[in-house]
Amino acid sequence: MKLHRVVIVGGGVGGLELAIRLGRKASKKKTFSVLLIDRNMTHLWKPLLHEVAAGTLDSHEEAVDYLALARRNGFQFRPGKVIGLQRTPKTIRLSAVVDAKGGTVLPAEDIAYDTLVLALGSESNDYGIPGVKEHCFFLDGREQADQFHAMLLNKFMQLLYTIAPSSHQRPTLRVAIVGAGATGVELAAELHNVASRIKGFGLEPYGEYEPVHITLIEAAPRILAALPAKLATAAEKQLKKINIEMLTSSKVQTITAEGVLLSDGRLVPAHLKVWAAGIKAPDFFGQLEGLEVNRLNQLQVRQNLCTTKDPDIFAIGDCASCPQPNSDLPVPPRAQSAHQQAAVLAQSIVRRIDGGTPVDYVYKDYGSLVSLSRSFVGNLMGNLTGSHFIEGWLARVIYLSLYRSHQWVLHGSYRTLILMLMDTLARRVKPRLKLH
Repeated sequence: MKLHRVVIVGGGVGGLELAIRLGRKASKKKTFSVLLIDRNMTHLWKPLLHEVAAGTLDSHEEAVDYLALARRNGFQFRPGKVIGLQRTPKTIRLSAVVDAKGGTVLPAEDIAYDTLVLALGSESNDYGIPGVKEHCFFLDGREQADQFHAMLLNKFMQLLYTIAPSSHQRPTLRVAIVGAGATGVELAAELHNVASRIKGFGLEPYGEYEPVHITLIEAAPRILAALPAKLATAAEKQLKKINIEMLTSSKVQTITAEGVLLSDGRLVPAHLKVWAAGIKAPDFFGQLEGLEVNRLNQLQVRQNLCTTKDPDIFAIGDCASCPQPNSDLPVPPRAQSAHQQAAVLAQSIVRRIDGGTPVDYVYKDYGSLVSLSRSFVGNLMGNLTGSHFIEGWLARVIYLSLYRSHQWVLHGSYRTLILMLMDTLARRVKPRLKLH
């Protein structure tokens, strides 16, 4: 009997959790197979990227191997980048995989599917503003976060060793972050944490001062514009305490090597520029055969996560625009959305293979949490208790539990508990800042 072939493209939160859930079911049912495709060999939870960029988290230690997860959970993994889609016949085209010297590791290949799930996530949206691609760092993936961290160390060392204490100048690294959503705010706070720790690495002759100056630039009237106002106010209060400069209602005109030029003519000088001002789905989606996309290249899907033009193609996570009942706004692009969608779609795909129909997905908002390095703020939402603002240790515990729930799906309860114990022990012996 020919197995129904489920192909999942994208190994982020939604795609990987879906592959694991379906792989475990496929191992028991023996009626379908599951193939996960991703251009990388390892997975890293995207909300951790600001810590990788700052150097307070080692991406090599935190990343998990797709091949190991595939072996343990009953699915297959194939590295590759999708460059084409043919709905008739049902195939996707993968480009060749090459090594660092340009040698071919895997040739280009056509992959057949019966059910296709696109879970490619999102990438930064530069809105066509001049200079962004040339002068800004992005935090779309692990490689970009590692690159920013390396440049952060290089720039700091450059300043440290080219300014003599006798000159009465103090080496100050200026960082401008465009976009004060969750990513920008969390990165700003984490960089301040790094600055406080880096003072002990050769800055003693310069006296007490802040070695890193951080400026947050936001076009909206307040930071965290997409989150509740009370949460944003609390976050702003914490950022002011640690001397983060915040420029709201400030639109960017262009980015230069010297800094960020605003539409009112002000120049924000910066050695390093980070763009975190918006997201879009990959441009590739706009070229897919006959599928409907919105202005952000997101695939339009129905309530059951099926694309509007093809019942055999589904989309989840940031790359999908999913409607919400009784709302004009689509499901927000958050990790909790992808987590929920993966659970629902796993049920739907099994039902379809067994001859049933997909179930509808209804977004449940459990609130928003923002990590301000050593501080945490957020709001929790529930059907019975309503909305509650939280901060401090309780917010920290709940924020960390979101990551643990992701690990729980990936590794199961036993391995997750072991990882938690290892993390606790490692914090006592490892340096708190990655300096390479």
